[in-house]
Amino acid sequence: MIVDSHQHFWRASRGDYHRMDSSKVPLLCRDIERASRRKSKTLDWAEFSDLVPPPMEENDLLAIRRQKLNQLRERNAAPFGGRFDVSDSIGVLRANFVEGKKVRIAGRITAHRNMGKSQFLDLSDIGGRLQIFVSLKNLSPEQAEIFGLIDIGDFLGVEGECFLTRTGEPTVRVERFQILSKALRPLPDKWHGVSDVEVRYRQRYLDLVANPPARNIFVSRIRIVCQIRKFLQDRGFLEVETPMMQAVAGGAAAQPFRTHHNALNVDLFLRIAPELYLKRLLVGGFTKVFELNRNFRNEGISRRHNPEFTMLEAYWAYADFEMMANLVEELICSLAESEVGSLRIKHRDEEGEIRRTIDLSRPWKRARYQDLVRQVDETWFERSKEQKRLRCRELGIESNPQMEQFELTQQIFEKLVEEKTIDPLFVTHLPVELVPLAKQNIENPNLVDVYELIMNGQEISPGYSELNDPTIQRRRLLDQAGGEIQNLDEDFLLALEYGMPPAGGIGIGIDRLVMVLTGAESIRDVILFPHLRPKPGE
Repeated sequence: MIVDSHQHFWRASRGDYHRMDSSKVPLLCRDIERASRRKSKTLDWAEFSDLVPPPMEENDLLAIRRQKLNQLRERNAAPFGGRFDVSDSIGVLRANFVEGKKVRIAGRITAHRNMGKSQFLDLSDIGGRLQIFVSLKNLSPEQAEIFGLIDIGDFLGVEGECFLTRTGEPTVRVERFQILSKALRPLPDKWHGVSDVEVRYRQRYLDLVANPPARNIFVSRIRIVCQIRKFLQDRGFLEVETPMMQAVAGGAAAQPFRTHHNALNVDLFLRIAPELYLKRLLVGGFTKVFELNRNFRNEGISRRHNPEFTMLEAYWAYADFEMMANLVEELICSLAESEVGSLRIKHRDEEGEIRRTIDLSRPWKRARYQDLVRQVDETWFERSKEQKRLRCRELGIESNPQMEQFELTQQIFEKLVEEKTIDPLFVTHLPVELVPLAKQNIENPNLVDVYELIMNGQEISPGYSELNDPTIQRRRLLDQAGGEIQNLDEDFLLALEYGMPPAGGIGIGIDRLVMVLTGAESIRDVILFPHLRPKPGE
């Protein structure tokens, strides 16, 4: 406890160990221990201000590290080493720790507890941390000098034997060590992490080093994606790849990014969806296909939207939207049980208090789109367009005179149904105008056989009974394109004329799904390198 507090004090003071008069270290440790006993957890560091020098400026710290870099080179100790063979990763070794085992591990130094001749350090990587013990009396004078030039943040490779300390802490007794990379800048304070949100997003590497919760989210995301692949492959789906640069931006109603191919002298679009290419594969004979794909939409940035995002799309020949809904429900529940260990997912705030609980218990509720809108306003569908606009104003919903009636209805749905729904809800039978690629309902041709899965106040997944009538599909796409024939994907329509089997299709926003399963509040918290507005002057 004494040494941890000592380390915390020095990090908070932005100082380095060699700046303190060594004769004062025992005195400081004694006083800290007395204060900790008296105050239990909270220490007033101002009590010890007479024992330590004032905080150092960042430029001073950088200069000291550069000086240590030169001193390492003078001693022929390579500050940026090369290959170092490891026997185990840190996380695997800690999980399978065996006393007496000889190991070689490497990682970043994230803590250093100086107890005179006994030195305890933490080595960390994405899998966790492990304590190492260095006895200075067992080092040669040359090795001791080199060890004295090590800083928190450096990468270190060590070889030694596993043992448990008196407190039961798994530790490696170091017999040999090698500097693998010298950090020329100090890391953020381990106890406070990277608190500046902008820094967390712009310098994600610091966030990963300093904030274990952030690190855990991304490790969880990796596992989730792996499990999605396995889930679908176990059910006979084949993973495929389709073009990211397309001559026609199709498969969704969104603003695309444009680029130019110099050799072909043609304009291309970054894909907004892979749907039309995956359906071509159904025409070609594939019966179950999926793609985990990157999509790009040249639209707004918010806590739920990033211009570049990850989607799962899957298509199942001879299925329909209800079978796809069952598949998605099973998939997400299996992910929750595997990753969270429960179908009740608790979202917590920064203080650890439960903000909301999402209940994934099956079966999930299903309701028709129009019925949900009627719960907001029983007479909505009997109102004229102008009456609907006035009703939107009464409800505080934005609208404009150019909006069609189905767009006004969608505004009501998004703001007063979708954003208020926490537990999973399959919304079915949407207006045909909203989903031009879905099959019309037999009983009501104004509706399409689709679901929209909403959860945690946002859409997570759409699913369709896919439209395979080329004549109706052409008419729908023309309506969506405002009659502009040049915006149609003629090759896709040609493929449909060769015959596409009836099929069910789904899309799942991976970023939003990870938000649900991890409790992240912003899409930027689940994307390693989100797009940000430029800094002033950039």
